[in-house]
Amino acid sequence: MNDVLVLFYSRHGATAEMAQYIARGIEEVDGMFARLRTVANISSVCESTEDSIPDTGAPYATIDDLNECSGIALGSPTRFGNMAAAMKYFIDSTSSLWLSGSLSGKPATVFTSTSSLHGGQETTLISMMLPLMHHGMVILGLPYTNPELLNTNSGGTPYGCSHVAGSDSKQPLTDEEKTLCKQQGKRLAMAAKLLCPDVNKRALR
Repeated sequence: MNDVLVLFYSRHGATAEMAQYIARGIEEVDGMFARLRTVANISSVCESTEDSIPDTGAPYATIDDLNECSGIALGSPTRFGNMAAAMKYFIDSTSSLWLSGSLSGKPATVFTSTSSLHGGQETTLISMMLPLMHHGMVILGLPYTNPELLNTNSGGTPYGCSHVAGSDSKQPLTDEEKTLCKQQGKRLAMAAKLLCPDVNKRALR
């Protein structure tokens, strides 16, 4: 339970890079570890199958990853102001966790990447919050005590960190975006230590 799950879907790499910085922030908190996981692509025209282990990058997430972690950071690029279908497909498979209540009381946070500054960042973040709230999770945003949130001309919202990837999806993360990702990860890990008794018990040993 000292692991915090960073679960993301990334098409062009920006959301995956954000996940890496969130993971760094998580591991700045003493005794806490980031568990990076992704989800497989899905097809709209036929049944899509993937190898059980991706060729590169993070492993695919399982229900056990959610059950075993003390908190979750959920990330997806925007699709018309909503999370990507691949992430929604995975979340729709978590009914057993809802029935058992195993995610209830755990902290969660969300992050996203969009092509443009007004490309649905905040609605995408909110779309990811909704199923987490149904699971009874405690939703964390980004407070304005982070000065980068006030000064950024790129990504960054009080609902969660964000990135503006540009129309070609190749725009790199800005320094402000990187800092906000790390701060969000750190905040999530600190909340997990406070909210999850098993984490506190291990920290006291």
